[in-house]
Amino acid sequence: MSGRRDAEFEELYRTTWAHLFRVAYGVAGDRTVAEDALQAAYAKAYASWARVQAAENPEAYVRRMAVNEVLNTVRKPWFRAERSTDDPRPSPLDSHEGATVERDAVWRAVRALAPRQRAVIVLRYYEGLSEAEIARTLGCSAGTVKSQASAALTNLRAHGLTSVLAGDPA
Repeated sequence: MSGRRDAEFEELYRTTWAHLFRVAYGVAGDRTVAEDALQAAYAKAYASWARVQAAENPEAYVRRMAVNEVLNTVRKPWFRAERSTDDPRPSPLDSHEGATVERDAVWRAVRALAPRQRAVIVLRYYEGLSEAEIARTLGCSAGTVKSQASAALTNLRAHGLTSVLAGDPA
């Protein structure tokens, strides 16, 4: 039985890791935090494989676990105390590729959002989830999703990013 369980889990891992890593990275804004959160989510998924496998959508189940891991990590006081506010990477060079520069500006602004706002933006505009799906993923009400999205879009507009996100009515 263990061999079948391992094979099923391995299939889920193999088919979802790359996508879920991008989601975790988008929410975390930090590669190391994303990798750690995803590793913890998969470990928990393996430990409770019967529940994950029985879920209507096992990938969504693991995605929720990963997003929660990221949000739990960034809430911890040690995380905030240990993080530099300066981006150690050099500023991007001027480029004739406007889309690349714009994308960089968007991700810098998204990374500057509060963790829950960032999660809502990533899940809405990157993942294409509905408000109800985001609420289930984050374990909150649809009203909270709406208020977090509104606050996030206000912050992004303050950075001059009024029409960058598809579907933003600004």
